[in-house]
Amino acid sequence: MTLAEKLCLTAAFIFFMTGLITGIWKYWCMANSPKAAAPRYVDIAHRSSLMYSFAAVLLGWFAHHSVHPDWLNTLGAVGALGFFGLAIGTYIIHGFLRDTSNQLRKPHRLGAMTLPSWIVHSFMVALIVAEVGGSLILGSGAMISIW
Repeated sequence: MTLAEKLCLTAAFIFFMTGLITGIWKYWCMANSPKAAAPRYVDIAHRSSLMYSFAAVLLGWFAHHSVHPDWLNTLGAVGALGFFGLAIGTYIIHGFLRDTSNQLRKPHRLGAMTLPSWIVHSFMVALIVAEVGGSLILGSGAMISIW
């Protein structure tokens, strides 16, 4: 098993467990809410963790079949998986702080702080490049292999 495959499988496990644990948190919030609803970012953290866990498995399969060199597959996996994890982390933080219902709405709140727009914009650009780029590296390597 290559390093990229190991990273994908490990991330899938971590994201899946995060999804299960945030599901308990979501249930607790719903059980203690007069409207039987969890805060938006608790719900998003739960759902995104589960979705990213299966995306990590898919990236692992792409890495397994990829014709690209191991170092390139590892770079692609680290980029995509790293930003999957950072996204989940921001959702958990916003869910815990209950500071916003939309992290992209200005002013950008993080607890009592207001973040400059350039920080949020730069993070989103980096996220797009890393997730799409990493997935493209692994997926294109697999497509070249099978076709």
